[in-house]
Formats: sequence, structure tokens, C-alpha cells
Amino acid sequence: MTETTGTWLTQEAFDRLQAEYDHLVNVGRVEIAKEIDERRQEGDLKENGGYHAARDEQAKMEARIQELRRKLETAQVGEVEFSGTIAAGTVVTAEVMGREMKFLVGSREIAEGTDLDVFSAESPLGAALLGHVAGDETSYVAPNGKEISVKVVAAEPFNG
Repeated sequence: MTETTGTWLTQEAFDRLQAEYDHLVNVGRVEIAKEIDERRQEGDLKENGGYHAARDEQAKMEARIQELRRKLETAQVGEVEFSGTIAAGTVVTAEVMGREMKFLVGSREIAEGTDLDVFSAESPLGAALLGHVAGDETSYVAPNGKEISVKVVAAEPFNG
């Protein structure tokens, strides 16, 4: 069995996800159950659009709860110990196909509230950059099979 590594999160991002999880489990489930019950009492369920919409909403909420549970259980929480080497939690400025881009190598949950693009450390670009420093050149194979060269212009810790 292979061991999976969790998503790296700042304490702030972890706390934000935990609060969302707690709200969905303790408040959201109660509210949607009440909504479904109210819609059920309106009559024929086959033609009750409100009932079906509430059930769809319940399914989406349960999926989000499961996603949050997995992230929270496997999260690696901490602050970035920045040594100049690109790792999860690093903001990278790079030239990609002749265009300068600034983005975070990490997860969307960390960058919430910022205008940074995010590439996970497991994405082709993120994986290609791990371990590199400013001035390095590397490349990766895009999903379409094209090899794309990347030059690291700068790397700094995320201070979101």
C-alpha cells in the first residue's frame, strides 16, 4: 500500500477549512434536512422540483463534507521554512513559454482571498519546479504532450 501525502496548509487555511466543515456538519445538515422535509410535505415527489433541488443540494454538501474531511485528516499544517528552494507554499515568478507568470505552488485553500494562480505540487508545472531555485531552468510535459520550458525568475515564501 502506498502512503499518500496530505495537502500542505497554513494554520489559517486549516482553521478556515475546519470551520467550514464544522458548519456544514452541525448547521448545514440540519438546515437541508429541514428543507427536504418541508418540500416532501408539498405533495407528489415525482413532480416536486423543490424537493429534487433540495436533494441535489444535500448531495453536493455531503460531497464537500467528505472532501473537507479527507483534506483535514491528511493535511500537513505548518509555516513554510523557506531556504530559497521551491516547495509547497512557495510563490514563484517564472518565464513560461516567453510569458512571465507569478503563482503559488500549493493548494487553492492556502491562496483563498488572493489573486494568485495556484498549481499543486503534483501538477506537471508544480512537480517540475520542486527543488529548483531562482535562475534554474527546467521543463515539463504538458497534458497535450508538448514539452514546455520554464525559467525560475524568483521564489519567495507565501505570506498570505
